[in-house]
Amino acid sequence: MNLRRRLLTALPLLGSSAAAVAATTASSGPKAAAAKAERFPGDPPEHKLLYQLNHADADYIEHILNSVGAMIGKYADNISLVVVVFGPGIHLLAKAPKRPIPAALRERARSQARDYGVKFIACGNTMKTVGWTDKDMVDFARIEEVGAAAMMELQEQGYAYIAW
Repeated sequence: MNLRRRLLTALPLLGSSAAAVAATTASSGPKAAAAKAERFPGDPPEHKLLYQLNHADADYIEHILNSVGAMIGKYADNISLVVVVFGPGIHLLAKAPKRPIPAALRERARSQARDYGVKFIACGNTMKTVGWTDKDMVDFARIEEVGAAAMMELQEQGYAYIAW
C-alpha cells in the first residue's frame, strides 16, 4: 500500500516534469532554429515583397504605406520592399502632382525610402502619358521604362506580389 501511495503522490510531479521537458523541447523547435540562423549586416534579406500602387486616392495610398510600415515593423532589415507606381498613382512620386496627394503621404513615402530602403519605382510609360520626365519626379523615385515589366521581373526574382 505504501508503495502505491508514493507512486500516486509522485504522478503529478512526474506530469509536471514531463510537461517541462515537452515545453523545453517545443521551445527548441522552429523558433530556436530561426534564432540560430543569425543575420549579419549586409546579409541579403530573407523576405521580398512587391506592392502595386496605381490609384491616386489618399485612402488607398495610405493603406499601402501602412502595410509597408507594418512589414518594416515586423521584419526590420530582413525584408526588401518595392512599390511599383503607375497609372494615377504616379502622382505620389511627382514633384508637382497634378492630382491632390496629401503632403503627409508624400513625406511618408520619402521617409520609407530614405530611412528604410523601400524602393519606389515609377512607370516610364505612365510618365510619358502625362508628359513628365525624370526631372518631374522626386529624387528617390527609380524610373523603369515599363512598370508592369518591372513587376514581372521582380516576381521572377522571388518577390511576393500584393495588389489592392
